[in-house]
Amino acid sequence: MNKKSATIYDISKKLNVSVATVSRALNNHPRISQATKDLVVKTAKEMNYKQNNLAKALKSGETKNVGIIVPYINTNFFSSVIRGIEEELSPHGYHVIICQSHEDINIEKRHLNTLLNAQVDGIFMSVSKTTIDTEHIRNILDTSNTPIIFFDRKKDISGISTVTIDDYRGGYVATEHLIKEGYKNICHFAGDLNLEIYQNRLNGYKQALIDNNLMVKSDNIISTGSSIDAGIEAIKKLWEKKSVPDAIFSSSDFAALGACQELKKRKIKIPQEVAVIGFSNEPFTQFMELPISSVDQTPVTMGKMAGQVFLENVKENGSGVSIEKKVVLAPQIYIRKSSKRK
Repeated sequence: MNKKSATIYDISKKLNVSVATVSRALNNHPRISQATKDLVVKTAKEMNYKQNNLAKALKSGETKNVGIIVPYINTNFFSSVIRGIEEELSPHGYHVIICQSHEDINIEKRHLNTLLNAQVDGIFMSVSKTTIDTEHIRNILDTSNTPIIFFDRKKDISGISTVTIDDYRGGYVATEHLIKEGYKNICHFAGDLNLEIYQNRLNGYKQALIDNNLMVKSDNIISTGSSIDAGIEAIKKLWEKKSVPDAIFSSSDFAALGACQELKKRKIKIPQEVAVIGFSNEPFTQFMELPISSVDQTPVTMGKMAGQVFLENVKENGSGVSIEKKVVLAPQIYIRKSSKRK
């Protein structure tokens, strides 16, 4: 049998019915009898017919595809957000196209253009750490009706909905927990401060110290990467100083893990001598020999909420109304052995 894809005209000719009848049968039109639908579908399958999704999209104005741009996919956080988006949108017939920016604004720009050229119905985006200038995003708002939803990492751009957690609150409660456990000289691994999420976690840390009459020391604030090696290097840097901390609040679980590894190497007891708490609640934090306390970002919930915001946008745009939502989720803190001294 010839495996070349057939068209609805080929099916029409073979069955000796009109092209309109074939089209309606394939689209489950109520005016077509079930027997005719079954015959058309069976014949279409035998003739290797594949529906022209582009033509269908042009007719309906929807491709039923959405794009997701993340810095990396190989972290539990971003993969879980993607899972949440997919679970929310899949029942509505949407498919996701996943892109990685690799923390590079130029790659981010290329992905945006590719997704727009593919006529996706919406774009979910967590910006790269090199995205300082946002002109490429603002241009989309000026030239396209494609809705953009920021999640986790965002930029304050009018017309774009956002779904985040309260990073300030997360930084505050993590630091407050350490203070309640009796720690007073608390260091902060601040992450990349070009990103708003890390600025907010830092500000929460500072305010918790101030509210508990503890001094904010610039030497105790270290800008680090979000990697195990960054945590190791941060400990080495701290222990070169005369006054070492008795607790560490890391804006990254991976940096917190690196800190624990280096402290253990130096025979420093956790949490008796130095406590450690991270941020993101990566799965490894609870399964280690010494489980690490962490602030959970509820990524699946974040993805589901982003999906709901998109669906509301689609619904409202059908009425000619544009919406902009700012959803802020509450962080959850998980206390484990690495920071529980009392």
